[in-house]
Amino acid sequence: MPADRYTHGHHESVLRSHRWRTAENSAGYLLAHLQAGQRLLDVGCGPGTLTADLAARVAPGEVVAVDRAEEVLAEATREFARRGLTNVRAEAGDVYALAFADGSFDVVHAHQVLQHLSDPVAALGEMARVTASGGWLAVRESDYPGMHWYPHDPLLERWLELYLALARANHAEPAAGRHLLAWAHAAGLAEVEVTATAWCFADPDQRAWWGGLWAERVEHSAFAEQAIAGGHATIGELAEIAAAWREWAASADGYFVVPHGELLARWSHPVRR
Repeated sequence: MPADRYTHGHHESVLRSHRWRTAENSAGYLLAHLQAGQRLLDVGCGPGTLTADLAARVAPGEVVAVDRAEEVLAEATREFARRGLTNVRAEAGDVYALAFADGSFDVVHAHQVLQHLSDPVAALGEMARVTASGGWLAVRESDYPGMHWYPHDPLLERWLELYLALARANHAEPAAGRHLLAWAHAAGLAEVEVTATAWCFADPDQRAWWGGLWAERVEHSAFAEQAIAGGHATIGELAEIAAAWREWAASADGYFVVPHGELLARWSHPVRR
């Protein structure tokens, strides 16, 4: 199994962005297919806010949240308890080798997971394996090269250039959103629907939040550690990029869009002969 390296890491500034995710802002394409009593697997659950929303919608159906990072699993468990959810549990798991029998879940979901993997097709195939016949496999991935913003700043262009370089040095695909259909076909998924939605950060509070967390990530998260260790950037350059993020956030005209590809597959297990 590949030993993938997570480009973002789990700095507080990263987890702060993950905690913001909800079913409404990150899984809208899936919600119409959720029903009470479904069994659901959330792969790469992080701190669990999105998982908790999904668990509330399928209750009393069993929900399992898996992640490979023990520290975020502990936070997810606390989030579930805080919301009083009794139908969901968090446990360590590997997307390349899920510890569940074939067809264990009616819904298998992953949000911004495949983009960090060196073999997203194998991961999709494994997620499909544990999806029940007639069940739903749902994946949403951002597309970094498709991000755009205003006002223009060459330092933000440099930020994107650095991010793409770091992700690809980790054998990951930061343009994952546009690859979903091809990956689905390569994994043998036939009945698929691909859509796209976006996050938009344009009002003062949104800009302050988005620009502030990226300014912090650029200097203090695994992004900074990998950029410096790999010789991609200096501490001084990262400080300049962080300042550019804060300047963008302070601009009354600031606008930032994060596009996402979405894949919804209706899975049928092959007939054994």
